[in-house]
Parts: sequence; C-alpha cells; structure tokens
Amino acid sequence: MIDPVLLRENPVLVKRSQEARGESPDTVDAALEADRARRAAITAFEELRAAQNAHGKKVAQAPKDEKAALVAEAKELSERVKQAQHAVTAAEEASALALSKIENIVIDGVPAGGEDDFVTLRTHGEVPAFAFEPRDHLELGELLDAIDMERGTKVSGSRFYFLKGIGARLELALMNLALDRALQAGFVPLIPPTLVRPEVMRGTGFLGQHAAEVYHLEEDDLFLVGTSEVPLAGYHMDEILDLSEGAKRYAGWSTCYRREAGSYGKDTRGIIRVHQFNKLEMFVYTTAADAEAEHLRLVEMQERMLQDLGLSYRVIDVAAGDLGSSAARKYDIEAWVPTQNAYRELTSTSNCTTYQARRLDIRHRLPAEPGKGSGKTEPVATLNGTLATTRWIVALLETHQREDGSVTVPEVLRPFLGGLEVMEPVT
Repeated sequence: MIDPVLLRENPVLVKRSQEARGESPDTVDAALEADRARRAAITAFEELRAAQNAHGKKVAQAPKDEKAALVAEAKELSERVKQAQHAVTAAEEASALALSKIENIVIDGVPAGGEDDFVTLRTHGEVPAFAFEPRDHLELGELLDAIDMERGTKVSGSRFYFLKGIGARLELALMNLALDRALQAGFVPLIPPTLVRPEVMRGTGFLGQHAAEVYHLEEDDLFLVGTSEVPLAGYHMDEILDLSEGAKRYAGWSTCYRREAGSYGKDTRGIIRVHQFNKLEMFVYTTAADAEAEHLRLVEMQERMLQDLGLSYRVIDVAAGDLGSSAARKYDIEAWVPTQNAYRELTSTSNCTTYQARRLDIRHRLPAEPGKGSGKTEPVATLNGTLATTRWIVALLETHQREDGSVTVPEVLRPFLGGLEVMEPVT
C-alpha cells in the first residue's frame, strides 16, 4: 500500500498517479474519508478508555455506600469501550480496503496511458536479415527435436509442451548462464517454494488486476506463483533488515504458472505464451533512496545478457496503465522475433518502491542518533527483474537459425552445452 501520510499530505499527487494509470481519482477521496473515520474511531476509543481508567480509580476510592452505583456505571462504561473497540476494528478494515484500491505512486517521468503508450528508450543491434525464408521457433524446435507441443497438449492440455533433448539442455544452459551472472553480481541463489499463502500473494499485489491469471488450490488455500518474485518478496515478511552494508540481492530459480486468462487466441503457436515455464528472477531489498539506481543496475544486467546472446532488442519505459498495481516504474526489454516482424517482451524489471514492503511489513533500521539508542525503522524498497526465462528460446532459435534448419549456439552458452557450436536437425 502507499504511505498514508503521503495520502493525507499530498492527495493531489496521489490522484494524478491514479489518473495516469487510468484509474478513478475517486478512490483517493474514498481512502481519505475512510482514514478520517479510522482516526476518529481510534480517538473515541482512547477517550473512553481514559474515562474508564479514571472511573476505575474513583470506584476504588469511593465509600461503600456509593460503590454500587459506581460499579453499575463502570459496567455501562465497559460495554461502551467494547463497542468502541469493535468500531475501531471495523474502521481499520474499511480503511485498509479503501487504501488497497490505490495503486503504487508512479515515478515522475513515467508515460501516462495504457499498453500502447510506452516510450522506447533505446534499441540495440541490427534487425536480423536472412537470404532465405526464416522458420519460426516451433518449426525449428521440431526439426531439432527440441520442442514437442503435440505431446504436451496430450498430457496437460493447450499451452503446455515438452522441451526435449537439446531443447531441455538449451533452457538449462540459459538458466545456468543467468545464475552465473547473478552470482558474479553478488546475488544469493534461492530455489523458492512455488506455492504460497494468500497473504504473500496479496502482499505482492498479484491478487488485484492479475488475480484471474493465478492458479488457486482451494482445498489448501495456496496459490501457484507466476514468478518467484512472490516467494522472494515473502522471504523477509514481518522482518527488520540490516541494510547498513548494502542491499540484499537474491536470484530465485523456479517453475512459474500462469493461467493467461484473457489471452485466448493470442500467441497460441509455440512457447511464447504458455501456462508453465522456468525463470531466473532477480529480487532486491534496498533503501528507498537507492531504489532508482538499483533499478538501472538490473536493466544493465539484463541488457548485457541479451547482447552476449546476440539478440537485437529495444528497452521501453512502460506506461502507467500497464505497470500493474505494485510497480512505480517498469522497464521491459523486447527482443526482435524475425518471423513475427516484431519485438516481443523477454524481460521486465520493476521498481516497487515501498509498496510491497508496507503490505508485507518489511522494514530496515535507520542509523541511530548519538545518545538515543537504536534507530527508527522505515519500509524497505523492493525491486524485481527477469534474467532468463523459457521464452528466450523463441528469440534465440529464430535469430541464430541457418538455412538448413540448424541453429548456431551463441558463444556464451557453449560452455554449458559441452562446447556445442551448432544445434543440428535430427529429422
């Protein structure tokens, strides 16, 4: 959630952010009113509690002949205190609900609008040109005996697949390359659980706009994650972190699951938009002051990976209406897919500022002032970014294909494939 102090002191800023996202500014007025009602309920409760305490002292000191009447008054006052306490609980729940409808405050400079209103920041590499008619990634995958959609559908239904032989090895090579890069950059590797509790899924913001994409196991009340961002955000839930020596950086390798609700008819061929995939996700806990610099660092790591894999791409500043509720700014990197004659998203990296941390109660301690004991605490900032995922295979196969259906292996991947330089067709 956003900072309630910011809501009270600068509602115009909050409204402007909501409007940039395409959301109603009325949510801000509703949250302000609910916050006022909550504070009024707390004040009323505290006043009654003070009166109850004062009355208790009066009863204790009263003569016997006055005690019966005073005890009766005390019982009535006790009932009023209980009612006031219930009113506080109800007001706090209403305030939390109203506040949860306000999405993270977008950072200055984020373009307003929806999915098509992004701003291209830069492009890298020449669009691949072929002296032959290029094959798409599925045709190449079938020639290489690397992708089996037919049996994936037979076993699990549409949008499922098998990676086989060199296809399985290629994905593992990508993931291991990404893991090596993350380790060199000081990230701690984690293999997280892929089932999480509702409070973790809700805390990261995935039960809002994206709720329809999430698989829910009703009997266990657990959610399958669509990204290891979710368990990595929950890793330090309800904790106070020590960031005095710098940010905490994690690299989570996990299988991810998405319903892809509302995407039927889109990208049904191949492995661009599927229900299950693997991903190496970077996740960072840092201070609010360092978050924007950390965001650029994550983008730099992603670009270096794509460059070393020989992919042409563009970096876009995602528009406010396409950010998702938690992100204050998001950069996507889209690689060129030759047979689609288009750029397609391979990575995202988001600066969620303190939004997720407030919901998950993750703080860090500020340096103490001289002679005043331990320092105060404040919410951390969280960031996330993809460093490798199954979809990268699409761009790799199509970009590095040869006329006979073979595919050149990028040099950086060869050590992870036993030195293999070319993936050859098997049929």
